[in-house]
Amino acid sequence: MLVEASLISKTKVSCRFYSVSEVDLKHSKIEIDHFETKEITPLEITETEEYVEAIFDIEDFELGHSYFFLFSDIGRIPLNVSKATEFEGFDEEFFFDGELGAFYEKDKTTFKVWAPLASSVLVKFDDDSHSLIRGEKGVWSLIIEGDLKDKAYTYLITNNEITVETIDVYAKASTENSLRSVVLDLEELKVPKASGLPSYKSPSEAIIYEGSVRDMSIDSHSDIINKGTFLGLIEKGRKTEKGNSAGFDYYSSLGFTHLQLLPIFDFKTVDETNPSSTYNWGYDPIQYFVPEGSYSSNAKDPKARIVEAQKMIEAFHEKGIRIVSDVVFNHVYEYLSSPFEKTVPNYYFRRLDNGKMSNASWCGNDLASEKPMVRKLIVDAAKWWMDYYNVDGFRFDLMGLIDVDTIKEIQRLGLEKDPSFLVYGEGWNMAGNLATPLANMDNSSLLPKVAFFNDSFREDTKRYAGGEWFARDDFKAALLGSENKFNDLSQSINYVECHDNHTFFDYLEGKKGITGLEEKINRSKLSLALIALSLGVPFFHMGEEIAQSKFGVENSYNSGDIINKFSNTLRDKRCDMVNYFQDLLKFRKRLLSLFNGDLALLKENMKVKDIEGAAMMINIKIPNNESLYGEISIFINPADQSFSYNFETDVDLLFTSGGNAINTKTKLSNVLVPKHSMLVLAK
Repeated sequence: MLVEASLISKTKVSCRFYSVSEVDLKHSKIEIDHFETKEITPLEITETEEYVEAIFDIEDFELGHSYFFLFSDIGRIPLNVSKATEFEGFDEEFFFDGELGAFYEKDKTTFKVWAPLASSVLVKFDDDSHSLIRGEKGVWSLIIEGDLKDKAYTYLITNNEITVETIDVYAKASTENSLRSVVLDLEELKVPKASGLPSYKSPSEAIIYEGSVRDMSIDSHSDIINKGTFLGLIEKGRKTEKGNSAGFDYYSSLGFTHLQLLPIFDFKTVDETNPSSTYNWGYDPIQYFVPEGSYSSNAKDPKARIVEAQKMIEAFHEKGIRIVSDVVFNHVYEYLSSPFEKTVPNYYFRRLDNGKMSNASWCGNDLASEKPMVRKLIVDAAKWWMDYYNVDGFRFDLMGLIDVDTIKEIQRLGLEKDPSFLVYGEGWNMAGNLATPLANMDNSSLLPKVAFFNDSFREDTKRYAGGEWFARDDFKAALLGSENKFNDLSQSINYVECHDNHTFFDYLEGKKGITGLEEKINRSKLSLALIALSLGVPFFHMGEEIAQSKFGVENSYNSGDIINKFSNTLRDKRCDMVNYFQDLLKFRKRLLSLFNGDLALLKENMKVKDIEGAAMMINIKIPNNESLYGEISIFINPADQSFSYNFETDVDLLFTSGGNAINTKTKLSNVLVPKHSMLVLAK
């Protein structure tokens, strides 16, 4: 026989008895906190073919206590209170706006955990455990005297009369593979912060380069020592086998302003004690405040990852490069085993109307960011990375699953810290109908200065650079930052590939009519130029500047180093592409007044002319005195033949398929635009 007792309102309990025709309810009792018992009488009894249900009213019911129902002919039945998180007023009653976690002082440590449904919470060490005391808002806390520095701990939390062991949702430090949380003196682990980072008037001044800590330094064809780690990414003076710059020196020479790092907080599916045995990008989070241990020099030392993550960030800051952290606040690795579900069952994750888990993320669960304590968790984690690790922006994975207010609050805190702080993400509309507005592209007007990955730009630019002449009109719209999608140019992240797309080189590999390596290289250079010279925020994927392949694998999140690593061998072979990319980013920076300009004014001064085949000319009169040029002409030719164009007077050659031509001081009136190329001239 199956029996279940569930809280169904603030004072009412449903007891269901399955596979039984009748139950003796005359002498029913309830046991509170394993001590007090009192008789109870059902308000009503319902019998069906499947079960007998009795409804009881529990006067003065209060969460935070242990409850068992006692039936003389059946036994002791624990009360499940998980549904209380869905009751009206739950969030108002239990929202806690204070600090949570473990707070170290030399003579004492304070532990605080939000567990409003729990009837007991203990903090467990190697040799003993201590009971926390329940306070207001469902917060359990305890001050333990003495010096607990470096002590590992877990919580033993009893919900619904089941005790589980879990790490601290708010832990700032961890042992290897997220086994236990750790008390540390975080102040003594702080790394000095670099100063003098350049500020930006607009997000459009940013040039974003995306990579993974592991992918950027793991390749064996360099003399980087600490490959695939925080420290390996910032080793200076490293070389490829051909003697070219590798790792940190290479990346910091490219000219991008922001490095977007794939998740650097603690994720599940890489064994931190043996990273080479497994591979994953990290979109399977388990702890939001703790850096990933497989990127540290010693995952068994909880301090190493904390110090080394800071060192990595500040090394780039010293080069004037800002760090954007790719964050996954839309789902976790596995909700059932997560510390969130273990701590507060039935709260942190969205459910559908039928009670099943929402799975818009396609990862088995969706975080319910609209709930106040989930929003607090996300905002607190973001603020920790801002304040302690000094990150300069966030890229939100599946941002369209996160509610607008959460994103706005993080943006507010970021801009309060630094007026140049960036917030952007994937704005796909995936969650269907939800009462609260979500941060997808359809709601871009609700999120001024928050940017979105522009998939229209991606597809239109790929097609046009790939030689599809009929994509020209679509690209014209993309060139203007897809103004029909956004209120501001700076809301458009312009890209052709990112980590979970096919590389553009692989896209070309699959296109009919494109043959030979030379054509693929030239079209790859053209796509780089179209990104760099479009209005919005340019975004480049690691290896895109050397036309790197992932051998046809698209979403290569677990495909291993051979597919995902930055290829130093290819870097050696394609130094000319590297030089071209460096020149291209320098050139964009020379035209900042164009990219920061008012779109309406810019359109008044812009003329686009179609040229034979698939080519086009964009003529722009730059309407301010900040620019080095008064008027520029951009020729784009993705066609399979060259063409010539005659100007009435001489013009200056600024940029060619070979890169920056400004220093050549070349003047000409008759221009030959090679096939598969871009050319820029100025009056």
